[in-house]
Amino acid sequence: MSDPTAPADTTAELLAAARALDAADPLRAHLDAFVEAPGVQAYLDGNSLGRPLAVVPERLAAFVREDWGTRLIRSWDEQWMDLPERLGDRIAEVALGAAAGQTIVADSTSVVLYKLIRAGAAAAGEGRTEIVIEEGNFPTDRFIAAGVAAELGMELVWVQPDPVHGVTVDDLAPVLSQRTALVVLSHVDYRSGALADMAAITAQVHEAGGLILWDLCHSAGSVPVRLDDSGADLAVGCTYKYLNGGPGSPAFAYVRRDLQPHIRQPIQGWWSAADIFAMGPQYAPTPGIRQLLSGTPPVTSMLAMQAMLDLIAEAGIEAVRTKSVSLTDFAVRAADELLVPLGVRLLSPRDSALRGGHVTIGHPDFQAVTQELWGEGVIPDFRFPDGIRLGLSPLSTSHEETLLGVIAVRDALTH
Repeated sequence: MSDPTAPADTTAELLAAARALDAADPLRAHLDAFVEAPGVQAYLDGNSLGRPLAVVPERLAAFVREDWGTRLIRSWDEQWMDLPERLGDRIAEVALGAAAGQTIVADSTSVVLYKLIRAGAAAAGEGRTEIVIEEGNFPTDRFIAAGVAAELGMELVWVQPDPVHGVTVDDLAPVLSQRTALVVLSHVDYRSGALADMAAITAQVHEAGGLILWDLCHSAGSVPVRLDDSGADLAVGCTYKYLNGGPGSPAFAYVRRDLQPHIRQPIQGWWSAADIFAMGPQYAPTPGIRQLLSGTPPVTSMLAMQAMLDLIAEAGIEAVRTKSVSLTDFAVRAADELLVPLGVRLLSPRDSALRGGHVTIGHPDFQAVTQELWGEGVIPDFRFPDGIRLGLSPLSTSHEETLLGVIAVRDALTH
């Protein structure tokens, strides 16, 4: 017969371990940099929407008072015209492992994906008629790839990897060929958190003669990305997850420097014209990364993320990754000890080297459990059909907060 005191003992041991890890955390001071959320015991959804920093309200107020309210339209000439490029370079430097002049902040993630999928597929050359995409990729990626394939008369080719461990070079080998135009993959799987081998897969796609587009939505700001070193062609990422830009903050686009003269994005707006104020009769794109712009940049929506970029730069992305691994390893340990005995399954890679910044666990009752947890101020998120993601944003999440979330899941399953 099992010892009835074991669960309490286990919980106490985990709590002591969490507090010890937090005490030794070199980034622990950054936990106080974020706006407090009254009534929230554990926020475990930073991989969907990052928390705002405490400096953001005053920065937004100052923007209204000064840059917009006082300088008015003069701020376009003084600081806003090149903000998409300056902010793109800042993201590239802090989070993407990319040199300046290759990244720009533009539209929503969906619009940027459309621009780059269409531009990349069209640039592939004669005889390359296939777009390769993973069948479990985020719906937006799949839907847009399907739409572009229909527009260009191309074919979608599906990759079917292991749902926990994600796409590998072995998965891609049978589907790459001289017909491959573009491969569209997520660096971190939005469901399981599986971390793809960017360098190896990029080299494999290039060997087949195709281009590759990496979706960085679940890695930028949490996992070190090395776009330049890997030879990546194109990349897209949102800024409202680990970059904490706020709901609907604009996405970024990366185009490798030597590829920029060979692509043409499909939404020919005046902001990417060679002479933006000429108001000429025909469109002529500006050279360089600015060609990815279309309409007036969303300046207000670019403000909040700048504070988070400063924080990541101060901490260093490698230190952020170290904290992320510590958090996800601890979440796996807590799930093993408190939840697996209740029938919960680990739906993420166990090896932290193969995992991004979130851990997914599964149980048939998790949809109802998630609704109950939200009502109690414990906020993970649910992913169909039966997964809870524990999204552990490294700079705003502690080990103790992570444990409180796992304990709440246990209690919801056992009450």
